[in-house]
Amino acid sequence: MKIVAGLGCIDDYPLFCEAGADEFFCGYVPYTWTKRYGTTLALNRREVLCYQVQLGAYSELEILAGMREVYKRPIHLTFNSLYYIPEQYPMIEDIIRSCMELDFQSFILADPALIVYLRKQRVDCQIHLSGETGENNRKMLETFQNLDLKRMIFHRKNTIEDMASMIAARKTTEEKRSGTEFEAFVLNELCQFSGSFCNSLHCDELGHLCRVPYWLLPQKAVDPGWKNRLEVIRKEESVPERDDYLCGAGGCGLCALYRLQKAGITHLKLVGRGNHSEDMKADIQNLHKSLTILKTAGSEAEYCRQMKQQIFPGGCSRQCYYR
Repeated sequence: MKIVAGLGCIDDYPLFCEAGADEFFCGYVPYTWTKRYGTTLALNRREVLCYQVQLGAYSELEILAGMREVYKRPIHLTFNSLYYIPEQYPMIEDIIRSCMELDFQSFILADPALIVYLRKQRVDCQIHLSGETGENNRKMLETFQNLDLKRMIFHRKNTIEDMASMIAARKTTEEKRSGTEFEAFVLNELCQFSGSFCNSLHCDELGHLCRVPYWLLPQKAVDPGWKNRLEVIRKEESVPERDDYLCGAGGCGLCALYRLQKAGITHLKLVGRGNHSEDMKADIQNLHKSLTILKTAGSEAEYCRQMKQQIFPGGCSRQCYYR
């Protein structure tokens, strides 16, 4: 399995390559788009300018393309909005074609209509189906695969059993599958929302809806077990911080690497656009170390034991993707 790391700044590309990342994904929103549509008709659902979340200038892409020639690590560009208005499709086509001139050949897309549009316009690029799309069953994957997709990115809420079932179904039609890759979330941003049902605007002007404080109440006030569960949560919240860094502090799936590999996952998504560079570097190194352990572990229990000893000697992350 390969590590796919989020990139919010071109300066981090060499640092993350040396830390062990195999591939990258990053957003690109030209200023011409921002000036015309602002934040309400987003290109990437990350219309943030006040800190490093994505690229905003063609010159940055040119520099990044030069770095890629040195480090040889692929970079996928994201256009993550769930829909666009009709006048935007030709503009997006022009943006993608300009990126392809710099040899950026793979794009992460969430809008099915955009995928259809690009294929009709004969834009010969590699397309990764975004985890924001919300794919969740065999028939949906089969429908999208008819559009010649290179990779399926499962969303945060897919169980490992569901992913294994869908991947197995693709293997039964190998001639259609044609080397399809499958990507799953593994570290950070275990958002309580599914991307395809998130109505928050990720921009400078407004706080993200997922960051708004809220209380979770028991489903039934008479549920006798809710006090015990609350006590467990309180104990988990008391896990001490370790030098202000905790691997996968925003969500962790390292314990599930053994099962993800068995399921047929080929790429692991390490979210981190906007995170501190040193934290991202440490996350990449820990994920790389976990994959090294996985290669020699004879069983899932052996892998988990060694991984926890080396990555979490003081206790695990409080948020687990695949618990």
